[in-house]
Amino acid sequence: MTIRTDAPKRKPYLGVQMEGPIASWYDRSTRGRIPEFVRTAEDVAAWLPKGSRVLEVAPGPGFLAIELAKRGYSVTGIDISKSFVEIAGRNARDAGVTIDFRRGDVARMPFGDNSFDFVVCVAAFKNFPDPVAALDEVHRVLRPGGSASIQDLRKEATDPEIAAEVRGMNQGRVNTLITKWIFRTALLRAAYRTEAALRLAARSRFGYGRITTKGVGFDLRLAKR
Repeated sequence: MTIRTDAPKRKPYLGVQMEGPIASWYDRSTRGRIPEFVRTAEDVAAWLPKGSRVLEVAPGPGFLAIELAKRGYSVTGIDISKSFVEIAGRNARDAGVTIDFRRGDVARMPFGDNSFDFVVCVAAFKNFPDPVAALDEVHRVLRPGGSASIQDLRKEATDPEIAAEVRGMNQGRVNTLITKWIFRTALLRAAYRTEAALRLAARSRFGYGRITTKGVGFDLRLAKR
């Protein structure tokens, strides 16, 4: 079993640190997206056998991980934010499911080789300082034949697409205005174009990837041969 411990020290995230009040605000504001997480979990359940080991990278408040656990998967989550690990653990307990949430860096994950059947990462890939190292680690912890889904905002998203996305979050008026502002001033600036995401996949140990787009985002699918 191999666990990476020799990576150089560096800031393990880009952008704003999601701790304390900011993490609590994100927890509250993201609850309107629970139906979206339910749909994602149902899509996974349509092809991934129950009992499979699933890793969610950067689960934040843990809502997708919770929906996956409800569907019979053994779920682990790893997040760089201490606040999110605590919040996600509390949300999982409130939902009546058991999930192993841990604090850690995606580029130095504390898991052995070939540990998971499926890895998913939603809305966090653009914040990884070394995206190729992150993809290499995802490749390492996947079992042969396992797959990964990297879902994130695409830089090409238009203002009408962003407005439709924010409306679907079912937030209050103030949070809606704040979220639109965050999309335009921070998230789009950090986001990848779909072609750039494919180039990163090609540089990683996966060697390739395929992308589908929907609304403001893309879904980069990867498989370990």
